[in-house]
Amino acid sequence: MTSTRTAARPFGRTLCAMVTPFTEEGALDLDGARKLAAWLVAEGCDGLVLSGTTGESPTTTDAEKAELIAAVRESAGDRVSLVAGVGTADTRHTVELVRAAEAAGADGVLVVTPYYSRPPQDAVEAHFRAVADASGLPVMLYDIPGRTGTRIEPETVIRLAAHERIVAVKDCSYDFLGTQKVLAQTDLAYYAGCDEHVLALYAIGAAGCISTVANAVPGPIAAILDAFDAGDTARATELQLRATPLIEAMMGASLPGTVTVKALLARLGLPGGPVRAPLLPARREAADKLLALYEELVAA
Repeated sequence: MTSTRTAARPFGRTLCAMVTPFTEEGALDLDGARKLAAWLVAEGCDGLVLSGTTGESPTTTDAEKAELIAAVRESAGDRVSLVAGVGTADTRHTVELVRAAEAAGADGVLVVTPYYSRPPQDAVEAHFRAVADASGLPVMLYDIPGRTGTRIEPETVIRLAAHERIVAVKDCSYDFLGTQKVLAQTDLAYYAGCDEHVLALYAIGAAGCISTVANAVPGPIAAILDAFDAGDTARATELQLRATPLIEAMMGASLPGTVTVKALLARLGLPGGPVRAPLLPARREAADKLLALYEELVAA
């Protein structure tokens, strides 16, 4: 078995969990999406994840999801991979979204564990197999039990790794031991889904990261991995720790990452727009703090 460090990175290395831009009236802002995608690619992202948690997938329609993929593909071309979030609580609906994402031009799909119904592991496994069988696209499993209520247990992931189209995992499990078990026994490409774990997971063999914070600071996130790849682990550690205050403010506060990202993007003059209900925008003092931490990071 090859390690994930040397194995192919199916979707790139530095991926951004891109926000879905909306107009001030709350409509999908496709022009803004094109502009944001182009900026993220120019600043160091080699993959974009659309309609994930950060992309407010629960509040966008199926048609909007497909339109977003097509618009970003038009902007980014073939320079980066596009991974479409398609996970829902309903297997049939998820299969429909996978096929729509394939038709719209996605390179792969991100599939979250079915939420709310809390299926047992055999049902979780059956769900992912059904989705992987529904198209020709490679599949990234999305393990985030804090939101779904259900873990993809390491043993389940190991079994699913035998499927030819299940190639990667976005890891938000907060279970380093479980992650190491899977890395040791499979060739799955692991991506750190929590910004505080970018370097830690990369150091034990992850293929890269899917960063929410990269919406605002793609360069500093990519630089962490650049330093590690160059063999300068001390520099990689320094860069991860330097980014920690902004990561904590964006991801560790009581506000969802979507809210903090869009607040900071607005201050930076980048496309993002408002969040959709039930989310509410960040208060001014929160946005002020985010901007101050951003300026400290980019000035360092």
